[in-house]
Parts: sequence; structure tokens; C-alpha cells
Amino acid sequence: MELLKQLFAIHSPSGKEEQMVKFIKHFCKSISNTKLKRDRWGNVYITKGDAESYPCLVAHLDQVQRSYPKDYKCIETEDIIFAYSPSERETYGLGADDKVGIWIALRSLVKYDAIKVAFFVQEEVGCIGSGKADMSFFEDCRFVIECDRKGHKDFITTISRTPLCSDEFILDCNLKQFGYEKAAGLMTDVLSLKERGLNISCCNVSCGYYNPHSSEEFIVKKDIYNCLAFVENIIENCTKVYPHEPQVADEYCHTTGYDYMDQRDELFFITDDIVQNYPDITAEELKDFYGYYFDSLTLADYEEVLQEIRDMNESIEEEKHTA
Repeated sequence: MELLKQLFAIHSPSGKEEQMVKFIKHFCKSISNTKLKRDRWGNVYITKGDAESYPCLVAHLDQVQRSYPKDYKCIETEDIIFAYSPSERETYGLGADDKVGIWIALRSLVKYDAIKVAFFVQEEVGCIGSGKADMSFFEDCRFVIECDRKGHKDFITTISRTPLCSDEFILDCNLKQFGYEKAAGLMTDVLSLKERGLNISCCNVSCGYYNPHSSEEFIVKKDIYNCLAFVENIIENCTKVYPHEPQVADEYCHTTGYDYMDQRDELFFITDDIVQNYPDITAEELKDFYGYYFDSLTLADYEEVLQEIRDMNESIEEEKHTA
């Protein structure tokens, strides 16, 4: 846990990731046969060892939380870690999204003789770093794993109607042994890479953090260790290249019969997750971000879905108070 708590102590809001980069550079100096480079956007690329093909992990360097009190500290119990300020008598977000992903990537970098890792800037403000990534870095990779999902059981195989990986890759990952299930997810770096032409299988994996983007964020230690074991299992057993050609959303919808109600249901699922973290988001903002993917939905649909979710959450709160 000491490495993870060191990462939690580094404040790296979007656009101000330099302290995290400095830590990673220093960390990598002690790992032999490792090459590190940065691109003009600030993304970090690490290659360890020489191989015909590499397993590849990616994570993002930034966090949502913009400021902390001076006495902010990590509190570790037997089961969880959370952040607390004694002077404020309040809990604060850890930035576990995506410092847990960084932790898993660094642990893997130490353990394996041949591996690639990429760390991207400004994921939380629109996947800016991965949107500018050097795609040649992934040409000799077998697959790409990102650990940037809350909870403990989601193995993200599609994001916003875009498939991420092959059935063969999913089968070989042995999800059930580690308690994972296929799921649809939200925008993150692997989708950005896929949209830019990544032609191998990729996924996003739950890594044990909860209540991301909020002051009540915490991690469950057994869940992050299970995620680490799952990633190690994939690295050690998925030793061939797993091709998967990018498929744009419109083609995917045409071949799968993805219709208006499917889109509305998926929007409801995504928006319910977003509203928990961004309660003041507007229908216009949602449509600006997801309009390309949900092309059958109008602004009125976004307004209706948003209102349904807020009514539902209000009803849940009333029931809690009544109880």
C-alpha cells in the first residue's frame, strides 16, 4: 500500500500533471532495461525489455479533484483507504480514478521483463492526451488494458456503441475466475485509442475504487488486489496478439440492429452514472458530448432522461428520510 499512498499524496488535476510525471520518471530509474519518453502533449510512454510483442497497460495521470486542504491525509483501515482532513472534519477524494490504474501499471512494470505502459494527460476533461497519442507505440502490442472503472466486477467490452475487443480475447482473459463480467462503459482512453485506429483488442477494468469524482471516494483493498491479480493473469496467459479492427458506431449499429430504444436505455444507464458525479449537468452538455453516438435521440430525449433520473434519485432520498 505504500506505493499507492505515495500516489494519493500527489495532487495532479487536469493540466497540472507534472508532479505525477516527475514521480513516475524517478520510479522508473530504478527499473533496468526501461526506456521512457514523452510526446509534445505530455503523455508518457514506457517500454521495458525487447520482445516481438508486448502486453500493454494504459492509465491517465490526471484527477478530477482541484484542491485539497493542507492537512489532507490518507486513512488506511483493515479494509479500505479514504482521505480525511482533521481541520475541516471532512472526507476528500483520493484521486483513485485513476491513481489505482497508475499503481497497477507501475507494479506490472516492475514485475515483468517485457511490457509497455502509456500514461495520458487530461483524460478527465475529454481524453485530450489519448486523443493526441503516438499510435505507433501500440504497433507491436498484443492487447491494451486500462484499469479506470469503478467497482469490482466490470470488464468493459463496449463504450458508447463501439466494440473494444474480440470474443477470443474475452474468453482467454478468464473473467469468471476473478469475478468479472462483461459490461458497457463510459468514455475513457481506450475508446479514444480505438476511434483513432487501434487494431488490437482492448478493455477497461473495474479496479476497486468507489464514488469517483466525489469527496466520498474510497478504495477497497481486496478489490484492487483482485484487479492486479486479474491483470497479471491476462499478461501471463494471453501471450499472442489479439487483433480487433476498429468498427465505427454507425457500422456497429447497422450490424446489430441498435435502435432508438436501445440508445435511450444506454443513455439512461450512462446518465445515471454521470449525475452521481456531476449533479448540475445539463441536457445540452450531455447532447454535446454523446450526440455523435446516440444519433437517433433529440435534445428532448436527453431532457426527459435527465428528469427521469433526477425524479428517481429524489424519490430514493425521500424514502431514506422516511425510513
